[in-house]
Amino acid sequence: MGDEGAYPLNSPSSGADATKDETGRAAGADRSELDQPDGRDGRGPAVGPDGSGGTAATAATDPHPPPGELVAWLRWSWRRLTAMRTAVVLLILLALCAIPGSLLPQRGVASDPAAVPQYFRDHPDLAPWLDRLWLFEVYSAPWFAAIYVLLLISMIGCVLPRCLKLWHEYRAAPPAAPRRLSRESHHQLVQVADADLALDAASDALRGRRFRVAIADGEVRAEKGHLRELGNLGFHLSLLVLLVGVAGGRLFGYEGRVAVVEGATFTNVASSYDALTPAPWADIADLEPLDFTLEKFDASFETSGPRFGEPRDFEAAVAYRSPEAGDGTFAIRPNRPLDVDGTKFFLTGHGYAPELTVRDGEGNVAMSGPTIFLPMDQNFTSDGVIKVPDARPASLALQGLFLPTAVRGAEGLDTSAYPNAVNPRVQLTAFTGDLGLDEGASQSVFTLDVDDLEKVREPDGEVWRVSLAPGQTAELPNGLGSVTFDGVSRFANFQVARDPGKEVALFAAVLLLLGLTISLGVARRRLWVRRIDAVTLEVGARSLARRPVPAEEIEAIVAAATAAVIPATPATKDPA
Repeated sequence: MGDEGAYPLNSPSSGADATKDETGRAAGADRSELDQPDGRDGRGPAVGPDGSGGTAATAATDPHPPPGELVAWLRWSWRRLTAMRTAVVLLILLALCAIPGSLLPQRGVASDPAAVPQYFRDHPDLAPWLDRLWLFEVYSAPWFAAIYVLLLISMIGCVLPRCLKLWHEYRAAPPAAPRRLSRESHHQLVQVADADLALDAASDALRGRRFRVAIADGEVRAEKGHLRELGNLGFHLSLLVLLVGVAGGRLFGYEGRVAVVEGATFTNVASSYDALTPAPWADIADLEPLDFTLEKFDASFETSGPRFGEPRDFEAAVAYRSPEAGDGTFAIRPNRPLDVDGTKFFLTGHGYAPELTVRDGEGNVAMSGPTIFLPMDQNFTSDGVIKVPDARPASLALQGLFLPTAVRGAEGLDTSAYPNAVNPRVQLTAFTGDLGLDEGASQSVFTLDVDDLEKVREPDGEVWRVSLAPGQTAELPNGLGSVTFDGVSRFANFQVARDPGKEVALFAAVLLLLGLTISLGVARRRLWVRRIDAVTLEVGARSLARRPVPAEEIEAIVAAATAAVIPATPATKDPA
């Protein structure tokens, strides 16, 4: 392997150290440019031999005239931006700017879409000012994106040259021995029988200890632990890959929320979501083609003791179909999402969907099936709305309260005493009038605007109210129809997430840990054995890490060199 790529560290005029000196001089020039962005060195204009100003003469004779002021400023800005100090400052600034995103509710979070409107109601004076600063959309704010882009550019300009340097160091041959080897650790002079044989024996011993070895100019050059540079390379690259992976997820992913009743099927199209938050570059018209059916939802609760009524286990049994992943079944649990070709379905909540049948005044079935009621407390007291715009002779709306385990409360009112459906009952009131469904404005299926509606009343003027158990039917007054409580189904809330950058970010995190472990765990060191004369060798070593070179390595190499002897010459018989 010769002298090519060698870089002794003790001699500034040879190998990579010479390169470092040249880089240092260039860096000095760059520092001058930093102080004088227009390229001047600060010593005033040059004077020619004739006493005239030398600027014009220099411009006329210099084949490489100094750059213009704009170019100098651009170079100065690029050096500042790609400095490691700038990258660290931007990274800290990004972390600080992300704090409001953790403390304040954020728009576009599918798991809690009502959090921001609730904050506006709770803080009517403060919320508008926070909104002007994009603090309810921190991760989509222009200032957050600007910091992220600057950090990405800074990391690219900082990491890639560093990675190139580390790669060259990894590929380089072991460097030549320093001129004064006596300054190195474990230096010693060794007397041997034959220096050349001893060098060969030392090189064999070093290779046996997995050193990289090169023999040139009467010396053995060895290096071990160069894998440390590969670890440094992986660590630096992982930082850049991690930023790209996180950015990919924020730009191309999406997050949604959907509630599915037992027996119902969800199809992964935008119109099927209760809430859908796509990333800026996500194509919601081309979502992953898949669907699943919630076959059964099971929930269990504590039945006794101080934890009575607390949840124990939830499980949503689904059957999914996908052109890519095929068909299958899966049991989704709170910490066990369904993953279909990168689209994940997390179980985030559940509740009850009373099954009601509404017949209008003409005896026709105007509505039939389960209706989702939203839980209000830990015992799953739930409220819901049933809108029946096609009922005749008048449109109907039912507002109800569902009690899984109905008991009579202390004040004579029914309440739920347990989350499971032990004694289910549904309490209803009715309204008639224009439901406003033909006006084109969107409405929530969980709320009812009663401003333009009239309450249904008994002939004596009392508001019509009814409490039904499964299988019971109640007639509406004035020939408006009837309501039947057919039974109870469950529903499950799913948070749907697709993050195309998560695999990249995971790979970067593993690479970062691996590279950091290698760079900290591997001790890089160099060892030289030099021939002084026919019977003398000089040995020295240098550690490139905080740990010293193991003394037993030096002793083993010296022992191998001194053990080398001149092979005996076979005796020849005298012909006489």
